[in-house]
Amino acid sequence: QLQLVESGGGLVQPGGSLRLSCTISGRNLDYYAIGWFRQAPGKEREGVSCISSSGGSSKYANSVKGRFTISRDNANTVSLQMNNLKPEDTAIYYCAAENTDEPSLWPNWYNYWGQGTQVTVSS
Repeated sequence: QLQLVESGGGLVQPGGSLRLSCTISGRNLDYYAIGWFRQAPGKEREGVSCISSSGGSSKYANSVKGRFTISRDNANTVSLQMNNLKPEDTAIYYCAAENTDEPSLWPNWYNYWGQGTQVTVSS
């Protein structure tokens, strides 16, 4: 059974940086596309970034382009580097996986989800 665990969340001031990690166990990550999503209180879950199983393709939401970078660090970990954070980035961040090469920013694309990590951007 594939399991995903997010880490790296926390409290940061506006303009600061955080690096989130998604660690996968139970399956070979090489066959899974990975997505990062976030959900703020009272809002729908939205796609932030995603990467193909091969690592050759990635996508970003317009709101984070130029500030966030997704990467496949090793056989078990996908990271999301978040720079120049803004208060509107505050949310619970989730990683998700699907057994396909093609990544998507659509939540329904993914069958496997982590429990989430809180990111709070505030002065």
